[in-house]
Amino acid sequence: MISKAPLSEVAPFYHRYLQQIPEGDILVRLQEQADDISKLLTSLSSEKQNFAYKSGKWTVKELFGHMIDTERIMAYRALCIARGEKQSLPGFEENDYVAAAQFSKREINSLLQEYQLQRHGNITLFASFDETTLQRAGTMNNNNATVRGILTIIAAHEFHHLQILKDRYQI
Repeated sequence: MISKAPLSEVAPFYHRYLQQIPEGDILVRLQEQADDISKLLTSLSSEKQNFAYKSGKWTVKELFGHMIDTERIMAYRALCIARGEKQSLPGFEENDYVAAAQFSKREINSLLQEYQLQRHGNITLFASFDETTLQRAGTMNNNNATVRGILTIIAAHEFHHLQILKDRYQI
């Protein structure tokens, strides 16, 4: 079991995300989220997939692509720190990444497949981390974080965006 990280293990920017998710096993939460997002997005019409709730906001596909990119980046950061990386890991500009990715040109099933493969691989990797590894700390985007903190960010970030899909996109 990998328990939710305390706020002290992540930068203050992430506190709002971590405060949204309940206590519990992060690996279980990640699997539940994978099931939830698949159910949520598999039956969307093409119109709904390309819907943005407000001008200038991301479409459903772009938001989902952002979730995929963020998980990939956070998992890489967790891996680096787990393996003892001492250098500060770079930040990223989410809007630039979404614009460059052209998610709107992809099929939702392609995005779902990428997501599922990535999530499965990440859960397998994260399950291999022992307590010493989970407590290992490093620097990402000039802020300290533990491996456990980063895994919690992954779950909390997805939880945050699942709520946005339900509340603002009416999915």
